Amino acid sequence: MKWAVLTGDIVASSSIEADALDALLQHIERVSLEAAAWTGHGPNIMTGFARRGGDGWQMAINRPDLALRLSLYIRAQLRLLDPQYATRIAAAAGDGEVPEQPMTDLNSAHGAAFTASGRLLEKLDGHTLMAHADGGAIDAAFRLADYISQNWTQAQARSLCLMLPPGAGPRRVAAETLGISRQAVDQALNGAGYPALIDALEAIE
Repeated sequence: MKWAVLTGDIVASSSIEADALDALLQHIERVSLEAAAWTGHGPNIMTGFARRGGDGWQMAINRPDLALRLSLYIRAQLRLLDPQYATRIAAAAGDGEVPEQPMTDLNSAHGAAFTASGRLLEKLDGHTLMAHADGGAIDAAFRLADYISQNWTQAQARSLCLMLPPGAGPRRVAAETLGISRQAVDQALNGAGYPALIDALEAIE
């Protein structure tokens, strides 16, 4: 089966208390479960998750076209938790073998996509926190989205967490959920580069 694999580690994890780091990684795992429940976007979505070492993690989704959307959603969720939280994300797409039960555990998963994603994470350096192992246009999209999203504020993340999932509905619903005005949601999304990002995501998908 074709998978998108996201391999990551927490930026500046040594400055995070052990309990807080554990909670942060558990939150990323919950994001994986949320993504498996995304609807209104083609075939059923399957995801899996595993922790890697002290501050590392790996996530797989059976919809490679959703890799950038999921990566941005992870970033928004972490920013919502704490403005200082960030993770590197190395994506790859290709064949992979994932255990059917439980799907939430990737510790025995293997294949080209898993290998390529892990190797890319080892190569990420400097200010680049997101990239794609396939190179070309998809890698360019990841790197541009990385640059845009590194400056998201916590207020922007609140709106993004509601609008990034596929089939999110109109901004009016997000405003009602957050208890703020539609204009405030518009301001947050526009400041976060959401209009350009969502156009790019839809073009990829």
